[in-house]
Amino acid sequence: MAENTVGDAPSLWGVSYEAATASWALGAILTVLASLIIAANVLVAIVLLCHILKSDSKGLCFVLNLALADAMVGFTVMGLATDELSQPFNPSQKFCILRMAFVTSSCAASILSLILVACDRHLAIRKPFHYFQLVTGLRVGVCLVGLWLVAAIVGFLPVFIPRFQRVSNHWKCSFFNVFQPSYMLTMFCLGFFPALFLFLYLYCDMLKIASVHVQHIQEVQPVGLGGSCPPPRATSDMKAMRTVAVLIGCFTLSWLPFFIASVVQMVCPECFPYKVIENFLWLLGLGNSLLNPLLYSYWQRDVQFQLSRWLQV
Repeated sequence: MAENTVGDAPSLWGVSYEAATASWALGAILTVLASLIIAANVLVAIVLLCHILKSDSKGLCFVLNLALADAMVGFTVMGLATDELSQPFNPSQKFCILRMAFVTSSCAASILSLILVACDRHLAIRKPFHYFQLVTGLRVGVCLVGLWLVAAIVGFLPVFIPRFQRVSNHWKCSFFNVFQPSYMLTMFCLGFFPALFLFLYLYCDMLKIASVHVQHIQEVQPVGLGGSCPPPRATSDMKAMRTVAVLIGCFTLSWLPFFIASVVQMVCPECFPYKVIENFLWLLGLGNSLLNPLLYSYWQRDVQFQLSRWLQV
């Protein structure tokens, strides 16, 4: 009797018992990951908002936007986790396209926010005496509005261009089930790789500027103009470089395997199973939205100080 019940499960659910078990496991992992992403980013966002209101630091608005974008990633992933845990779940094609469009838009907003943070730190090093004149509230607002518009266009492009949509009878929403390979390739070539190259350019340029500052310090120290401790300018440059370097490293380690494997899978579908990409490498990319708030809470003294005050209360 028990064997018949288990044997009837695939015909009752429309999927195999093994597939349903794998779906529940993935749903549980996504639920835990999404919950951590939301909790960490909301906490960091509250801390940053309090600090911005006190110090009126415009540059931190980019970091705040990064926390909000990563929190949005967590909310969209929570929807996917609910789908996985609600099997059997047979969503319509339009529902899947809209859901994955929201996921793609939030991920794009997170990546674009990382770029703005890196550009802000680069500008602080390259033009330190004009930084506060250049980074005004109006310009920050325009950049953030433009960021979300670009992220929405990237994510919802398949909604407005039907040829980017893929008709599939698969039983769950995923990138490769609702989006054509042409859209995925376009997103990689126009989104991820330019972002990575821009990151590398900004860091190399910051490294060049910092090396010039260090050389200047070494020249003036023998004359007696330099002290035993590094000047605030050099300390600030090294802090900014360290922040950008950590952002680049985490961004690359998190998303590069997913993008490379996806491109290989599109060129040679038999070479790389898409289930590995969606079930493992994509989770690694989502982990970047959890690493960002943890890194800023570790590197930023203002965030550390505020969090320690809250914990002592």
